[in-house]
Amino acid sequence: MEGRLVLPRPVIEQRRSLSSSYRRPKSPDANDPTIVTVKGFFLQEIEEQRAVVPLAGYCFMTGFLNAVCFSAIFAWCASQTGNTIQLSIAIGRLLDKQPDYLYRMSDRLALTSLLSFILGGFVGRIGERVGYSTRIWLVCGTLLQALLTMGAAIALWKSHIPWYAAPGSGPIWTSALAFLGYGFMSASMGLQGVMAKRLNTQFSTSVVLTSIWCELISEPKLFHLRRGIVERDHKFLTIFCMLLGGFSGRCVLDDVGPAITLGIAAGLRLVISGWWLLVPKKIERKFNGENDDGFQK
Repeated sequence: MEGRLVLPRPVIEQRRSLSSSYRRPKSPDANDPTIVTVKGFFLQEIEEQRAVVPLAGYCFMTGFLNAVCFSAIFAWCASQTGNTIQLSIAIGRLLDKQPDYLYRMSDRLALTSLLSFILGGFVGRIGERVGYSTRIWLVCGTLLQALLTMGAAIALWKSHIPWYAAPGSGPIWTSALAFLGYGFMSASMGLQGVMAKRLNTQFSTSVVLTSIWCELISEPKLFHLRRGIVERDHKFLTIFCMLLGGFSGRCVLDDVGPAITLGIAAGLRLVISGWWLLVPKKIERKFNGENDDGFQK
C-alpha cells in the first residue's frame, strides 16, 4: 500500500551443532533382514519338531538320575505315580483296625520327592513370560536344571552316605543333606517335565514311560516297518534313551559314587543347554488357499 512501510520477514538463524550436522554413513547391510541381533536370536521360537537331540538328551537324563536314587532308596525322582500311591497307602494305614501312626522313612522320601517335583514344575511356568518355545527360556531353563543337579551333587557329597542299599535293607538316604539332594533331583525333573511337555512333541514329558508305552502300542502305524513314521520312531527313541541313561548311570555310579555321578549329570545338562542354540528357528508358513488341494473346488 501507498504510504505504509512494509518490513521484510525476520531472518531466523538456525544453528546446527557439529554432532547433528555429521551423519554416520549407513552400512549397506543395515536394513538386511538376515542380520539378527543377539537379543533377537535368543527371543526366537525354535522349531519344536527339529529339537530331537536336546529332547532325547532330556530322556537320557531321566534314566541317568533315576539310576542314582533308586540304587540307594528304591524310589524314583522323576516318576511321581509311585510316590503318590505310596502316600495314599500311608494315609490308608491310619484307618486300619490297629492304626499305624509310624511315619516311615520311605514315606518321608516320597513326600519330599513329590513336593520338590511340584515346586520344580511351578518354576517351569516362568516360561509363560517369554514363551515356552523361545530359545532364551530353553537355554536358561536347562541351565537351571544343571544348577539343581549340581546342588544335589554337593549335598550328597557332604552327607558322606553310601551310594547303594544292600539287598533286603531299607533306604539309606536318611540324613538332612541326603533329603536335600533328593529334593534337588526331583525339582530338576519337575522343571524338565514341564519344559518338555509345553513343546508338544512326541517326547511327551520326557520323565515317564507309561504313557509312551501305551501310545506306542496303540500306534496305528506301529508295524509299518518299510518307511519311517515320526510318531512311532520318536517314541522308540524316547524308550531307548531312558534305557541307555539308566544303564549308563548305574555303570558310572558303581565306579565313582553318587556325588561325581551327579556332577557328570550336571555337565551333560550344560551340553544340552548349549544344544538349544543350534536348533533352527521356527519358520512362519503363509497359508495360501489357492494352492491348497483341500480348498480347491
